[in-house]
Amino acid sequence: MKASCRSLVILAFLFSGSSTSFCKQAGDDDPRLLRCVVFGDSTTASREVDGTPLEVYARHLEQRLAGEGVTPVVFNKGVPGDTTEEARRRFEKDVLALRPHLVIIQFGINDSAVDLWRTPPASSPRVPLDSYKTNLKMMVGALKTAGAEVCLMTPNPVRWTARLRELYPGPPYDPTDPDGWNVLLREYAETVRQLAREEKVRLVDVYGAFEEYGRAPGQSIDDLLLDGMHPNSRGHRLIADLLMDELNR
Repeated sequence: MKASCRSLVILAFLFSGSSTSFCKQAGDDDPRLLRCVVFGDSTTASREVDGTPLEVYARHLEQRLAGEGVTPVVFNKGVPGDTTEEARRRFEKDVLALRPHLVIIQFGINDSAVDLWRTPPASSPRVPLDSYKTNLKMMVGALKTAGAEVCLMTPNPVRWTARLRELYPGPPYDPTDPDGWNVLLREYAETVRQLAREEKVRLVDVYGAFEEYGRAPGQSIDDLLLDGMHPNSRGHRLIADLLMDELNR
């Protein structure tokens, strides 16, 4: 039988004395309340496809938690174009001020991007790898201090489209290689894995899961993407599956 959310480590935390006092500080009376913030960029943010709202992973997560006897309140704080530098500037308002029990953090695609389309072209990532790690570590440390549970997520891999080839036509990218946009992004994904181990927080390896999906016969990472970069409905369902699996550990 699949474990219910009442058996999750996160809910053991939620019903502990420390989280009870946390809830009282916020004026919350429902002991089943789970405040969750999903904090990221455009791969997290709400969006529409052909005028119809896309069921992003935050929405899936809220629905699935509600079905497990929890009272979830999921705040989607994804902002298109954000790097971890912009995220740090809005972290207090968009995350800590909400007094979350659980925070899911996913950045990396924008941080790793070398903007060849600029005039003059950029020659380095928007956020260097060491600064990316420092920014994420700051967020994790602040959330631990606040008593929140943290789940880091690696960014999803990117696949070429005609538009992306126009924007990123040369080194460090290789438009002739199907995996050629990810030459730097894969290093950022590995940094997230390392940080999760170092900080002993939860990890959902979206990058690895998308790659695993694409290795199966008759499947491709493109099946999970809207436009080479953002997850489609199938991609978001897969991410929600990964999150629920992790929360059930």
